[in-house]
Amino acid sequence: MNLDQQLSSYDYYLPPELIAQNPVIPRDSSRLLIVKPDNTISHTVFCNLPDLLFPGDLLVLNDTRVIPARLYGKKSTGAEVEVLLVEEIENNCWLALVKPGKRFTVGSEIFFGDSSLLKATVIGKDKATGGRFLQFEVNDSKSFWQILAQVGNIPFPPYVTNSEANSQQYQTVYAKRQGAIAAPTAGLHFTERLLKELKERQINLAMVTLHVGIGTFRPVEVEDIVTHEMHQEWIEVNKNTISAIKQTKKMGRKVIAVGTTVVRTLEGAYKQQQKLAPFKGKTDLFIYPGYDFQVIDGLITNFHLPKSSLLMLVSALIGRERLMNIYQQAIEEKYRFYSFGDGMFILQH
Repeated sequence: MNLDQQLSSYDYYLPPELIAQNPVIPRDSSRLLIVKPDNTISHTVFCNLPDLLFPGDLLVLNDTRVIPARLYGKKSTGAEVEVLLVEEIENNCWLALVKPGKRFTVGSEIFFGDSSLLKATVIGKDKATGGRFLQFEVNDSKSFWQILAQVGNIPFPPYVTNSEANSQQYQTVYAKRQGAIAAPTAGLHFTERLLKELKERQINLAMVTLHVGIGTFRPVEVEDIVTHEMHQEWIEVNKNTISAIKQTKKMGRKVIAVGTTVVRTLEGAYKQQQKLAPFKGKTDLFIYPGYDFQVIDGLITNFHLPKSSLLMLVSALIGRERLMNIYQQAIEEKYRFYSFGDGMFILQH
């Protein structure tokens, strides 16, 4: 097993004070570390992104919207329960992570809301995630989604422990299609003003959808990373985005993915069909060093957790050793890490 395949090769120490607890205001005043093809790095501010791109370049964004997936309820015994919705399997039946999990056998009931607006019954267990399948019943004239908006909470990541951010600050300004349980965080840096400036400079924008699920942030736990299995996530690439990508490549310009979720969407859709074509379905694509990129030429991303599949994806783009050295420089420069932190802009060639 070479070093690129070893989980321990993707570990690093991050001083806890560098984990961003709050986003910067305005969003595009975050720092941006630029990784150039010649191995040099430089530093700027995210609002200067238009200066790093050329007319005809294409930014591809993920328009998923984070749902209020964290719920606090009670069992009929009065015991308190925390639920994180992961994925809707069918009408009002969800795969969910439940705390404390061991006590939830088939038939267990959970009640949410002051007037028990919502009830969930455990109907099964998922071996892959350790989660439970919950069938929800709505005790009201409102829909499940309307009640979820009342009783649910936007789930901040577990490392955001002392934040004053509101739930809207954990949505991109272009979030549209609800379904994610975590934000596509590279997109959190964009403001309406910045998007307007990009368009004025003839830098094109296109959308894809990946509903960020457990697959994105589930830790890699096997030492031989090649044996890691990704949980499937739902993706969609429409014909307009495919046309924009083809036109960009025809002109010899760059296709830049905004976030690792966009990389997985575009590369996953390509892998399913072995060509650039519209796609709607699921992907379990796991990208690690040795992967041959078919669609993207560059990436805007945040800094990722040690031993995460996201760190491996970025390593596939620029090399693991190089990336780990860049992370050490970012730590020395006191960049802010993770979801509410600073960004990197990587040009592959």
